[in-house]
Amino acid sequence: MAGPDADRDLLDSAARAAGDILARFYHEGAEVWEKSRNNPVTEADIAAETALRDTLLAARPGYGWLSEETEDDGSRLEKTRVFVVDPMDGTRAFIRRRPHFTVSLAVVEAGLPIAAAVYNPLTDEMFSAARGSGAWKNGKQTQVTGHARIAGARLLGDTDYFRKSLADSASIERRNSIAYRLALVASGEYDGAVSPRPKSDWDLAAGQLLVEEAGGILTNTDGDSYSYGLQSVRKSPPLAAGPHLHALLRERLAH
Repeated sequence: MAGPDADRDLLDSAARAAGDILARFYHEGAEVWEKSRNNPVTEADIAAETALRDTLLAARPGYGWLSEETEDDGSRLEKTRVFVVDPMDGTRAFIRRRPHFTVSLAVVEAGLPIAAAVYNPLTDEMFSAARGSGAWKNGKQTQVTGHARIAGARLLGDTDYFRKSLADSASIERRNSIAYRLALVASGEYDGAVSPRPKSDWDLAAGQLLVEEAGGILTNTDGDSYSYGLQSVRKSPPLAAGPHLHALLRERLAH
């Protein structure tokens, strides 16, 4: 079985190829419809999903598959390793013509991500990680910030929701893609990320590894760690930051 570094390199290559597909649709136009109420999808999502599935499962035929755009038949639960895929995280940003969507890919084993790639095709930002080998952005190793106060912290999250609890002392910016938010924390460009809404495995798995390999912590807002590869893919709202700031944010949000 391939090592985490080899899986990371595979995800990197596949994410770039899928990102090229998203960028082409972004510039040329894409059909949009709703999978369910207030849950949009585009033909770009589906095209990227198809390319990723073909590429990744051809390279690792023994791995399972979990993707936002594929019905989960449960067969992944019988596999040692599973691809966890969001072909376009931040579809609303894509529709609204904002450069804040990403391809988010992870390999999960024994409940934890061991390889990850998050790629923003419009900004050409590639964030990648392999367990035990650090987190990287465009070939440069990254680290979370050492910011240890809420005052002055630069956060990513829902500006309206967190304005009362955090914005009196911290700045808060919005990015539609949660994977992108976590990647930007892992790269040290922001101090933390927080969300008020539940997420799914494909939203968090890649970002978790990026944050942890950069020296940070990702848990839910109650401080509980995540485990992947379960029958349910739903996860409670996430909180990511360096160790000191994470503890302070968790305490503030609890009140």
